[in-house]
Amino acid sequence: MDWTLEVVVVPVADIDRAKAFYAGQVGFAVDHDRTLGPGRRVVQLTPPGSGCSVVIGEGVVPAMPPGSLQGLQLVVDDVVRARAELAGRGVDVSEVQALDGDDEKVRRGGRALDDVGFAFFRDPDGNGWAVQQMAGRR
Repeated sequence: MDWTLEVVVVPVADIDRAKAFYAGQVGFAVDHDRTLGPGRRVVQLTPPGSGCSVVIGEGVVPAMPPGSLQGLQLVVDDVVRARAELAGRGVDVSEVQALDGDDEKVRRGGRALDDVGFAFFRDPDGNGWAVQQMAGRR
């Protein structure tokens, strides 16, 4: 039996601002945006190629304050290219880092960054994301 993680709820203060950030700047597809009744709105967005989506909204998870989710991770084949795409869309994203401390890997790029190459960004509410290179996984 497969157990797949399909949705992660991301707490935000302003649904429209977060939707614009994730869709327009980060490049997630908007799967749906539905109002389910008074005080209940659900927006589901999916990263390109991902089997897991994020949900933002109102009346989704009231116990989580906006910006409290940290450590969300996106996996890509090329973290240098992914970082350039994010920066090109106006996302305030860190420089690429080799988390093993080997800065030479950043200079060499390519497969040298597999498993250890990361870039980091936050959404407008402060939820923290990492972008990790794992080219060998795909």
